[in-house]
Amino acid sequence: MKKIILITIAIIGFGSPQSLTAQTTKATVTLNKEEQKIMAYIDANMPRAIALLKESVDINSGTLNIEGVKKVGAIFAREFEKANFKTKWIPMPDSLRRAGHLVASIGFKNSATANAKTNKGKKLFLIGHLDTVFEPDMPANPFTMLNDSTATGQGVTDMKGGDVIMIIALQALQAQGLLNDANIIAYLTGDEEHAGNPREVSRGDFIETAKQTEIALAFEGANGLNSVATARRGASGWLLNVKAKTGHSSGVFTPYAGYGAIYEAARIVNEFRVQLSTEKYLTFNPGVFIGGSEMNYDETKATGTAIGKTNIISPAVTVTGDLRFLTEEQKLNARKKMQAIVDNSLPGTKASIQFEDGIPSMAPTEGNDKVLEVISGVTQAMGAGPTVAGDPGSRGAGDISYIAAYVDCIDGLGASGKGSHAPGETINLNELPYLIKRAALTIYRLSR
Repeated sequence: MKKIILITIAIIGFGSPQSLTAQTTKATVTLNKEEQKIMAYIDANMPRAIALLKESVDINSGTLNIEGVKKVGAIFAREFEKANFKTKWIPMPDSLRRAGHLVASIGFKNSATANAKTNKGKKLFLIGHLDTVFEPDMPANPFTMLNDSTATGQGVTDMKGGDVIMIIALQALQAQGLLNDANIIAYLTGDEEHAGNPREVSRGDFIETAKQTEIALAFEGANGLNSVATARRGASGWLLNVKAKTGHSSGVFTPYAGYGAIYEAARIVNEFRVQLSTEKYLTFNPGVFIGGSEMNYDETKATGTAIGKTNIISPAVTVTGDLRFLTEEQKLNARKKMQAIVDNSLPGTKASIQFEDGIPSMAPTEGNDKVLEVISGVTQAMGAGPTVAGDPGSRGAGDISYIAAYVDCIDGLGASGKGSHAPGETINLNELPYLIKRAALTIYRLSR
């Protein structure tokens, strides 16, 4: 009877999805009294959580809307302070045209430099972001209830919903006096959707702060209620330039005229596909392919113009693309193969390729798997069954990737919804209480 009562407490308040209630009998661990109180607090404070979500969503915080990002930062700083966190704002240089970042900490005298208090629990680094992809010149989409369980709004899932999950989870722990010995830094960046360059500046403090901790938990959108990310692919770029002899098209393919730049660029891009497209987790996509008898490409704006006459062999082509990978080794091996393909030029042509690093990958590690075991223990105790690692191929790069080389990492602890980065983005409010509880109990167990 005691076990059934604990499970009932665990599932009240998040709509009791059938996929979860069907697994309640599989729970192998029970919740202690402190954890039960955390669950009850979250249930009682769900109206306040929804109000906080609405308040933040109704402020446009597109990455380039500096004042909007700061306003959302001020709202969340107010809420962190309710959980006894100390907050500060990390400004960015004017040259970056970015708002800056919000940092909240508890247990650290100085979140960037000081040693944490002695504690058996892990030093945690919680990651969110304040900005969205929706700039002020885009059609407004305020927080709106579509039905009793679904709401829409700009950034409602990505990732203001995730930020709210983080904050309410921390307030639930503080309300029970469970953060008194914890060492936690929450870092909400202001430009995750379009990080400022150079990254050494826009992510410098972020990386150095993370190095003072041991485990990072990121609150990007959830991919299923029983799945989190133990790995995320990284992203980089490439720029292909092809030069060739030009002349009358009647001479194409001949030894004196050669093949022209368009044929050579097409060969290279197609050979990328032939040799590399079947490798798991590796993708590469040409975004711009421009060539002709006259061609100009503006790299700063990713735009170009071309004039092409069918009786002229094209002398120049530019192709730009991205390269996504799961590990640094996979990225370097792919670049090596791409370079070899480029070097094998058709007669009368000469190609070159440049690679540009972007966001590193969050590679799968044993340490990440150990954190997953803790989360899985939480969800089993809640009666929701085990949590598993999601498919790394289903996620792109994120802020957590910048620090994955220094700490154990888990992502995907945020809100569940549909249509992120698109008009009409939605959040599933039935599942929100469960996700807040999962986050709170995970932080509780790790921080002890």
